[in-house]
Amino acid sequence: MPHSARIFTYWLGGKDNFAADRDAGDRFRATFPEIVDLALIGRQFLQRTVRYLAGEAGIRQFLDIGTGLPTADNTHEVAQAVAPESRVVYVDNDPLVLVHARALLNGTREGATDYLDADVHDPEKIITAAARTLDLTQPVAITLLGILAHVADYHEARSIVTRLMDAVPSGSYLVVRDGTDTDQAYAEAIRGYNASGAVPYHLRSPDQIAGYFEGLELVEPGVVSCPLWRPDAGSPDAPQNAAVLGGAGRKP
Repeated sequence: MPHSARIFTYWLGGKDNFAADRDAGDRFRATFPEIVDLALIGRQFLQRTVRYLAGEAGIRQFLDIGTGLPTADNTHEVAQAVAPESRVVYVDNDPLVLVHARALLNGTREGATDYLDADVHDPEKIITAAARTLDLTQPVAITLLGILAHVADYHEARSIVTRLMDAVPSGSYLVVRDGTDTDQAYAEAIRGYNASGAVPYHLRSPDQIAGYFEGLELVEPGVVSCPLWRPDAGSPDAPQNAAVLGGAGRKP
């Protein structure tokens, strides 16, 4: 069956996918060619947010939920390039993702990198297992990139975020990125994708994505189209209204 992590990697030019993933990815792209740009935009957003957190924000612990297959500049690579002592825990529930992660994602000697087989629907299990590697009395950055949209019920998705953030101390951060329902072609492609047998992906409204950050202090420029979130100086122009929003918020 097609799987979002492998389809995403296929769009980025990776080789770790199956025929079912390529077929689903090609059908999606035929309806919404911009998806390849969105996949790249999503990776660039991860890199910029982690670089900000490890640098300006001084975060040394990261909980990356919904890891996906390893590509270039993964969370631990970006964080440990800034602060080699950074500790990173990856979470996914796809056996293929975990096999590749354990084989390829090796951190620095000063830091730590761990991998958990867990589902986003079970935040308590994630937190309990992550505590083996992370000190949950110290700030943690929790990243949920492209994963909350796999939770069909929006209120459950909000509850998951709340339960995760309740488990980490003041000074921790939340980072979220997800697709929006603002582009008709994107929404049509998602309907076809969801009918393919893959785990469904549910586009949210901009207000719903912003709602994940309720009670947190938003990092400027807030919840925006991902290319607009602290773009790198001299980076190539990207679509300003890309149908993917992201943001970061600090727990007071």
